[in-house]
Amino acid sequence: MSMIYHAISAILLFWHSAWQRLLGEASALGTDWSWVLGIVFLVLSVRIVLFPVFVKQIQSQRATQALQPRIAELRARHRDDRETLQKELVELYRVEKANPLMGCLPMLVQIPVFLGLLHVLRHLKPTMPEHLKTLYGWSVTQFDSASSATLFGAPIAGSFGSTGPDLALLGADGTTVRIVAAVLIVTMIATTYLSSRQLILRSGWATDPQQRLVQRLMLYGIPASLLVSGLIFPIGVIIYWVTTNLFSLGQQTWMLRRYPPPTSGTTDPGERTTMPKAGPNRAGDAPGPPAAPAPKVGAKPTNRRRRRAS
Repeated sequence: MSMIYHAISAILLFWHSAWQRLLGEASALGTDWSWVLGIVFLVLSVRIVLFPVFVKQIQSQRATQALQPRIAELRARHRDDRETLQKELVELYRVEKANPLMGCLPMLVQIPVFLGLLHVLRHLKPTMPEHLKTLYGWSVTQFDSASSATLFGAPIAGSFGSTGPDLALLGADGTTVRIVAAVLIVTMIATTYLSSRQLILRSGWATDPQQRLVQRLMLYGIPASLLVSGLIFPIGVIIYWVTTNLFSLGQQTWMLRRYPPPTSGTTDPGERTTMPKAGPNRAGDAPGPPAAPAPKVGAKPTNRRRRRAS
């Protein structure tokens, strides 16, 4: 992980230096904007690099949706032979170059970046020994500046669960830290849910049980877990997460217009569509007249020949 820590630090320090040259040391609204914007542009840098991965994700999802009728046919044919069904599905996905698990890949790729930033920000403590302040390419001046950086008066290295001694070391007021952290946590949960909901509603619920389970996990499981983990995340990490979600909402809006879902859509597994049965008919025959409605129970039979003659 040392390589990831160095990479995250290098990108963060680059953007901090760029904004510091532009804005100087001045702060407004109790916020050190050069560090906050450094985290925001760290997100933008990562997302631009991962943009081709997101494009492949959408393309794979569209290919998987187009295969749903064939997948349903295989499930009906091999309903009592799960081993054969699994082999047939793997072969179908391979031939059609579709990956049902591709939807999780962008999130999995971002996990090392998230963990790297979490480690770097939790490393920012004013009491850190001098020789540890220069880890991952930092200078002592940069380390001291980041350890005291704030967002609306709350240090970005602090968290909702920070204790009294930790807050005293950061020179922060506990009430201010908890208010800022709570607002950010609620925003993080809401934007995470909206981002997943937007993608699922526009793409449709999957008919495959495995894919549907992944969709439910993304829609409900991840936001619920953030309610707990957000209490220990540093404020800087929550800024990173909220920015990522906002970027995802915009990116998905563009992608869903660029790669729209199939026009037929995907139906909910609980919904069934009944199709009228067609009678035998040779190719090229004109369609016959519509079938007469069934007579009601107790109705008198009618003589069709007499009605035609009249």
